[in-house]
Amino acid sequence: MATRHQARMAVVSLLYAFDLGNGNLAEHTDEILEEKKIRNKQRDFALTLYEGVMNNITPVDEAIVKHLKDWDFERLGSIERATLRLATYEILYGELDSAVVINEAVEITKAFGTEQSPKFINGVLDAISKDK
Repeated sequence: MATRHQARMAVVSLLYAFDLGNGNLAEHTDEILEEKKIRNKQRDFALTLYEGVMNNITPVDEAIVKHLKDWDFERLGSIERATLRLATYEILYGELDSAVVINEAVEITKAFGTEQSPKFINGVLDAISKDK
């Protein structure tokens, strides 16, 4: 059975695919989650997060842009943008403590991002959590 961490990693993968221009992603979301063995409660959790980000993408992106120091949103790597979108959504709209959300995002970024990504993600999300 998948963990919430694995479900979040799957959501980052979905957001990454969306960012790369896969417009028909919604038609294949269930298949992608099944392929990653995200089932039952964790599937519902992942879909809630993914749909939450997509339904709130404008305010989520605005919060990220507001806290990028000397960075252009479009220059962000797709993995970093996907991770920031998920974590920002959870900070702004979720019930978990911001520190837990930030830690999860840093761990996901360690798995998918560059060597510098975790520190960058941590800094941006910390600023967002202090401003909410």
